[in-house]
Amino acid sequence: MSLSKWVNQRVPVSDFFDHHLRQYYVPKNLNIWYLFGVFAMVVLVNQLLSGFFLVMYYTPTGDDAFSSVEFIMREVPYGWLIRYLHTTGASAFFIVIFMHMYRSIMYGSYRKPREILWLSGCILFLSLMAEAYTGYVLPWGQMSFWATKVIISIIQLIPIGGEAIAQWVMGDVSVSEVTLHRFFAFHVILFPAIILAMVFLHIIFLHCVGSNNPDGVTPKQIIDGVPKGYVPFHPYITTKDIAYVTLFLLLFLAVVFYAPRMGGYFIEAENYAPANPLVTPAHIRPVWYLSPFFAILRAIPSQSLGAVAMVLSLVLLFLLPWLDSSPVRSIRYKGPYCQVALGIFVVSFVGLGVVGNLPPSHWVTILGRAFTLGYFSFFLLMPLYSRFDRFKRPPGVSGL
Repeated sequence: MSLSKWVNQRVPVSDFFDHHLRQYYVPKNLNIWYLFGVFAMVVLVNQLLSGFFLVMYYTPTGDDAFSSVEFIMREVPYGWLIRYLHTTGASAFFIVIFMHMYRSIMYGSYRKPREILWLSGCILFLSLMAEAYTGYVLPWGQMSFWATKVIISIIQLIPIGGEAIAQWVMGDVSVSEVTLHRFFAFHVILFPAIILAMVFLHIIFLHCVGSNNPDGVTPKQIIDGVPKGYVPFHPYITTKDIAYVTLFLLLFLAVVFYAPRMGGYFIEAENYAPANPLVTPAHIRPVWYLSPFFAILRAIPSQSLGAVAMVLSLVLLFLLPWLDSSPVRSIRYKGPYCQVALGIFVVSFVGLGVVGNLPPSHWVTILGRAFTLGYFSFFLLMPLYSRFDRFKRPPGVSGL
């Protein structure tokens, strides 16, 4: 008896492979926008592997955290490469996740019957934000320390139990090495476990409801049990994915080797100085992928209301399936109101990201408020402009 047959009699590996790859059918008109989910899986593997090796040398104490990172960079063989793979991977993760979410919004992948798939993706996005932020604290540089104080001050604004939650997160009466050790536990154990669980559920939900397509249409005609216009995921999609993943890795490694700090956005210059509670940086800013939400916080005059607006900007993502009243899913067949609204949303989100990294000033505040208004208008006005907008009837519209 062959080894493969012996294994399959006990664990149905071949049946699992056939069911989820060879017999899993997807629309054949998937375009390049559908690659970003695959890229996210590649970056996740990179983060887990590089993080595993970094933990071998990192010391999560106030006296040794910064010096252990410097030791990794200067003394550990190829330690600089491992750290740059991890820091560049964090930024790459959010680039591909932002593009993945934009594709879902553009093609209506949050619409019925994929609401739970979208909600699981939103939970995954929040988990990634928490994972990225706790990792940002670990180098224990100046920006890591002071950005932590800002986050803690935001948590303290929670009306009920804010002070207690903040103290539990810090593990002390103020930000200290106890906080660092606690964030290390969050970053290495808690949030990776949540992320892996949510990735698993996200894929299960995807296989239950099937992939959306650029037309946002579910085919009505079934031929031999296969929807018309669908192809097996393997080998038709996997072979293309491998080619594009290779190109993605070449670009990713080019950044790792030639521009790992990316002009101070991937790793800020301030974080090359050890944390000093007595010296406040001139401009405290979050890492670039959290800056859009920080800009919303800063755009509101009241700190409490700013914190509420920042939380609401994330909550609205969860409500998106019930805000869209359009009879069609894809932006291809929606009218000018929806198309203009999506364009304003993209400009506003990118603008918030830029504004969130700029030092406070009069014009920065005005731009931040304008972009914040554009961001919220996309969601809050969606029930109106999506309902009264003109639309084209896509092919197979009966499947909507």
